[in-house]
Amino acid sequence: MAQAAKSAAAGESKRVQFDMPPRSVERLQRLVEVTEASSYAEVVKNALRLYEALIDEVEAGGEVYIKKSGNLSTLKIFGA
Repeated sequence: MAQAAKSAAAGESKRVQFDMPPRSVERLQRLVEVTEASSYAEVVKNALRLYEALIDEVEAGGEVYIKKSGNLSTLKIFGA
């Protein structure tokens, strides 16, 4: 088993660091505020869960819709 897989299996955290352009940092800060998240990490973890769920649905042949003012429209994901 690879080291990363062993760490994940054991429930150990792994530090990940990346650079973001200023606009992305502003978006992240806004999401922390509007969701009342305790950290950037919480926002990123929630975003990854949502992103993964969307990918799973699309890969399974599903479509994701947005309902606004009673009207349904397909959410275009991944340039689809």
